[in-house]
Amino acid sequence: MASNVKSRKTPQKKKFALSDKFKKNTEHIPNQDYHEMISQAAYYKAEQRGFIPGFEEEDWLEAENEILSMLNLQ
Repeated sequence: MASNVKSRKTPQKKKFALSDKFKKNTEHIPNQDYHEMISQAAYYKAEQRGFIPGFEEEDWLEAENEILSMLNLQ
């Protein structure tokens, strides 16, 4: 008997790269640490918005700028 249940595809998580501005200001510290901090900050921005799609890059760039400011690297 054939099933009419459609399988759901798991959405692929976009991985953003650190911007050139960010790389220039943080050359002395491993990028993985920064990437994780930015990723978490961007996640919380998306969560506050209700995970509405289409704002991923904006969330990432805002989070990146906030982390730079927090670390006084801007």
